[in-house]
Amino acid sequence: MTYDFLSFAARGLVDLPWWGYVVVTLGLTHITIASVTIYLHRSQAHRGLELHPIASHFFRFWLWLTTGMVTKEWVAIHRKHHAKVETVDDPHSPQVRGIRKVLLEGTELYRAEAKNTETLAKYGHGTPDDWIERNVYTGCETLGVAAMLVINFVLFGAIGITIWALQMLWIPVMAAGIINGLGHYSGYRNFACNDASTNIVPWGILIGGEELHNNHHAYASSAKLSSRWYEVDIGWMYIRILQSLGLADVKKIAPQIRVDRSKMVPDLATLQAVITHRYAVATSYARSLKTACASEIAALRAGQRGHIDLPSLRRVKRWLAADASALPAAEHARIERTLAESKVLRQIYAMRQDLAQLWNRSTESSEQLLARLQDWCHRAEVSGIAPLAQFAAQLKRYA
Repeated sequence: MTYDFLSFAARGLVDLPWWGYVVVTLGLTHITIASVTIYLHRSQAHRGLELHPIASHFFRFWLWLTTGMVTKEWVAIHRKHHAKVETVDDPHSPQVRGIRKVLLEGTELYRAEAKNTETLAKYGHGTPDDWIERNVYTGCETLGVAAMLVINFVLFGAIGITIWALQMLWIPVMAAGIINGLGHYSGYRNFACNDASTNIVPWGILIGGEELHNNHHAYASSAKLSSRWYEVDIGWMYIRILQSLGLADVKKIAPQIRVDRSKMVPDLATLQAVITHRYAVATSYARSLKTACASEIAALRAGQRGHIDLPSLRRVKRWLAADASALPAAEHARIERTLAESKVLRQIYAMRQDLAQLWNRSTESSEQLLARLQDWCHRAEVSGIAPLAQFAAQLKRYA
């Protein structure tokens, strides 16, 4: 009898080779990250899609087993992150709290904010409030993860405890640490959002598409996170599968820029496209003017004023990608010193800030804003700066 128990404890009901346990662990944790990105993030927090009750409840149940997270808490904290991004009120900004703090203590930051009843009341609206949510999933979080521990032990024996431990660490490391930390600290940007969000890699499996964090901040309510052809959003693939099975209904995806090459004069459709795609427009402006800025900085360095503390091209691109109001106060003095040395840089920077007025002047009528856009394109075309004229020619064809 003792031998049988020890044998069962060692192997469980399912005996696998070593690589089988690896596959099982990756599979279980992958279901968890899919549940977070599809259910908690894209469906509940941002309403980018609506899930069939069967799919919705499966995700709720699975997250209760593998994370103990409460839907209302997660959604409220994430919505507050968007509303207060990169400020002292952001629950987990590495720009404010430091990258080390968010990477290593992301779960603690989450738990601390989950105790803030004001956050839950203000940002947690519209989340499930049925009997099982109130009486099981909320308040009995430890029961779910304990049940997962028992299930793993029965199925896989002693190694099941290790699998369970990895399941418990998966979201704190991958989401609370990597996405909330590195996703606002290091990576590449497709869109010049007024925050520090980045895309960590252009493709990912372990994080379910959440690595495309800059894309998400540009179009927060989009159910699809990929934007470029080389970006892979595996969460979107699962959503499309659920949609084909009648288990999901996609409500919103990021709009695509359309170009009418026959258009010679900006119209109201152009204005709407520029405002809708303002982050993409700002990024495109910085990229388009990169060569002109590089040439001007090189000329200044080679000239009589080479002793001047000139910024790097990367910093100048950052100035052009962001609205002036989004830059730190310390940067403005540096900008003024730099612009005082170059008429070309001064003109390029001024045109960038004038462009921002199109989406910042909410009190003006569409006709007034259109007149501003038409005037901006005309000034760009006669500026004598070839890349600026080319950018304006492309911009006025937005449809």
